[in-house]
Amino acid sequence: MNAPARDLAFTPRSDWSREEIAALFALPFPELMFRAQSVHRSHFDPTQVQISQLLSIKTGGCPEDCGYCSQSVHNKTGLKATKLMEVEAVLADARAAKASGVSRFCMGAAWRGPKDKDLDTVCAMVEGVKALGMETCVTLGMLTGDQAMRLKQSGLDYYNHNLDTSPEYYRHIISTRTYEERLDTLENVRDAGIAVCCGGIVGMGESAEDRVGLIHALATLPTHPESVPINALVQIEGTPQALAQPLDPITFVRVIAVSRITMPKSVVRLTAGREEMSDETQALCFLAGANSIFTGAKLLTTPNPGADSDQALFARLGLTPMSEGPHG
Repeated sequence: MNAPARDLAFTPRSDWSREEIAALFALPFPELMFRAQSVHRSHFDPTQVQISQLLSIKTGGCPEDCGYCSQSVHNKTGLKATKLMEVEAVLADARAAKASGVSRFCMGAAWRGPKDKDLDTVCAMVEGVKALGMETCVTLGMLTGDQAMRLKQSGLDYYNHNLDTSPEYYRHIISTRTYEERLDTLENVRDAGIAVCCGGIVGMGESAEDRVGLIHALATLPTHPESVPINALVQIEGTPQALAQPLDPITFVRVIAVSRITMPKSVVRLTAGREEMSDETQALCFLAGANSIFTGAKLLTTPNPGADSDQALFARLGLTPMSEGPHG
């Protein structure tokens, strides 16, 4: 029961060992929740949750072979590829999102990496969303240093690029992009002065040691990601992960809690998989330190609780949306 006292880290540190993280996962559930809530309250208002919305600005046709993704050309999901959306259509969605209480608008494109001409269009989208007074985030695949700088100049606040899983289990999920390439993109984003949004997916058949490995990879980055999305696998017919065994909800809550303790100042986002979660599981996630969600009926191509459902849950729990992003 007695994990080292320094595990209750109110100040961010990047020297976590796998043994320390495993000790946190092994704590009795009440003790783990107490520690996570203690760390959470030292940096955030525990009654506030940041609301983001995610729009797929270019769907399908991705050349990567991620085993969980409906948008990969390698997976037979029946998803039709689309062209990049027009700027004004994206801004119309952003205006509607802001009117519903969303403070960060995220845009995702199914690319291995953006072409320069497409990046110009995305930059125009970023500039337009910024002009609405919202935080901006994009996820476009791998970035070069020059592309990251171009996005920074357009006013981009956050770039999402997940590690997905542990370094050891990664090869079982994707073969067309290396772990090192993901880390290189994160470095390019950080060097450009853009805040990092980086997390992973659990429930893909990984071991408990792999969940430790994912948190270790995130928590030992030189600077912790400002935003850490934790996804529960959404099983999609036609993908290799369609038959994965669903993760026990309490295990998922433990992942949230350990993320909160090891990355105390990061916003921990309860992301994909909420459609399959009970209200009680989501409530435990908020108690464990999750303080951000995606709202809207869809996350790229997968179902997500709608705004009405989220508002009803927030009312039951006494939670309120952050009026602006947690980092200003």
